[in-house]
Amino acid sequence: MTIATTIRTAAFTLMMGAGLATAAAAGGNSVTIEQWGSGNAVGGAQSGHGQRLSVYQDGWSNTSINTQDGYRNRTVVGQRGHRNTADTDQRGRGNIAGVAQFGGHNEAEVDQRGRRNAVGVIQSGHGNSASTSQHGNGNVAVIVQD
Repeated sequence: MTIATTIRTAAFTLMMGAGLATAAAAGGNSVTIEQWGSGNAVGGAQSGHGQRLSVYQDGWSNTSINTQDGYRNRTVVGQRGHRNTADTDQRGRGNIAGVAQFGGHNEAEVDQRGRRNAVGVIQSGHGNSASTSQHGNGNVAVIVQD
């Protein structure tokens, strides 16, 4: 089982356990998820071209797990609160990932494979960590921590 399949399975299981499932078919689809409160979790998986995934979580102990296969995909994750985690896996070319975390004990991890990918991580607070892995040519990574 590949890591993308593993993440998709975990994301689907996570969504079903939360009682929320959002399906995205290939070709120009967009998914936006907002969560307010504490202890929330979200998982998203997209396969195809030109898709967008946006997640905003406001609260404590939130988790976001996302995977995208294909071209021209974009993932944006915003988390406000404590103990939040964002994990994004992108395969293909021209993908962009952005993570903004405000609060303490946050963690972001982004894995990109392909060419012309870009990642930006902004973390403000204390105890934050970021890990980025890029494979291919022309990738850009920016990490800002305060």
